[in-house]
Amino acid sequence: MRAGTFLLAATLLTGAGIAKAAPGTETILPSAVTFATSTGYWEESKADIAIERTPETSGKPVSADQAAAKPGESRHGYYKLFSVRQDDRTSKVYLQQVAQTDGGPQIVSTVELHEFTDLKPYVTDIRPENSTGIIKQPGLFATVYLKTDPDAEPDGWTVLIDEFGEISVEKATN
Repeated sequence: MRAGTFLLAATLLTGAGIAKAAPGTETILPSAVTFATSTGYWEESKADIAIERTPETSGKPVSADQAAAKPGESRHGYYKLFSVRQDDRTSKVYLQQVAQTDGGPQIVSTVELHEFTDLKPYVTDIRPENSTGIIKQPGLFATVYLKTDPDAEPDGWTVLIDEFGEISVEKATN
């Protein structure tokens, strides 16, 4: 029993050293990102691709051609919905379209959802429609929980992307 306890303690101590970030390393996720979910599914042919903004990766702009599929191929991916806390404690909510490529995920576009920005919300949570990770139909359905008064109860707001790529944001009804 004592040997098992010793091995467990040694494993925990060794693992704890791995979890620490080395000084001077770059932060993977900025502390201002408070909630995020990756959900939904999209697919399009190269002819259908319409980049709204040029995404950036590691500070270097990525052209639409670099983010696009090879000629004649379609591409597919998922959506990411996340909130970024502002200096006044309110949040902005962004929607990203992420392509799944042979080289890993690649951001296609990032859009600020002004319906939320106009509310100056205190975002308390973001949840996908389900957490199975399996989406068979194109689109997205997620709920953003927010307060417009820090002392109030949160309200749910849905973000919906239909099969045609149309985005709608509205207060959830129960």
